[in-house]
Amino acid sequence: MTGTANQIEWATRIKAQVNAEFDRVAAALKSIPGKDTGALIEILESKRDEVMANDRAGYFIKEWQELRDQVRQLIFQDPRYKNLNLHERQPTL
Repeated sequence: MTGTANQIEWATRIKAQVNAEFDRVAAALKSIPGKDTGALIEILESKRDEVMANDRAGYFIKEWQELRDQVRQLIFQDPRYKNLNLHERQPTL
């Protein structure tokens, strides 16, 4: 990870929380019955890969320090999600 030693330490803690949030959303998705659950989890995991691949400490500090609904928004903004025609009935995550 790139950044100062303090930034890296801080971002490492944030990154662990972000990964836990992806786990929480994955568990919520797995509890939703329906044929599109697998597609939603596939989108989630690809977004997790993108986020976790970022090696800039500043990215995690700036974008993920305050966990809100970033993971959910990443899924809903993905073009694959829009093709599932679920946007009228967004799952509760």
